[in-house]
Amino acid sequence: MFGKRDAFRKAFRGFDVAKVAAMTEQDVDRLVEDISIIRNRGKIQATVDNARTMLSASPSLLVLARSYEITRERAPRSAADLPKSTPQAEAFAKQLKSQGYRFVGPTSVYAFMQNVGVINDHVHGCFRATDYPTTARSH
Repeated sequence: MFGKRDAFRKAFRGFDVAKVAAMTEQDVDRLVEDISIIRNRGKIQATVDNARTMLSASPSLLVLARSYEITRERAPRSAADLPKSTPQAEAFAKQLKSQGYRFVGPTSVYAFMQNVGVINDHVHGCFRATDYPTTARSH
């Protein structure tokens, strides 16, 4: 048995944008019947359409994301201090929608920005947190 992420990876061809963009109506029909993933036809079709949009996008999503980069002076103290979205993510989502992307709201865009590293949400105590130096641990 494998988890949802693995099921989505399999269903959407390893998340290879060109392979997802090449998916056909028959592929969408098949995925709507796949109980291991979300079977919402609109979301599945939007994923295929977004991959097609991504292939022709200029500038790339990463370049766009970097233009909305968020810098912090202090790392969040805990996961409870992390926002679900920010004004930058809201603006980025609006820009993506204007370029033809669908099902891209501020929350999913914020998660994307975290994943590509334009937002550092590592919390206090994590060696990757922006303002807390790594200290040697005693053994």
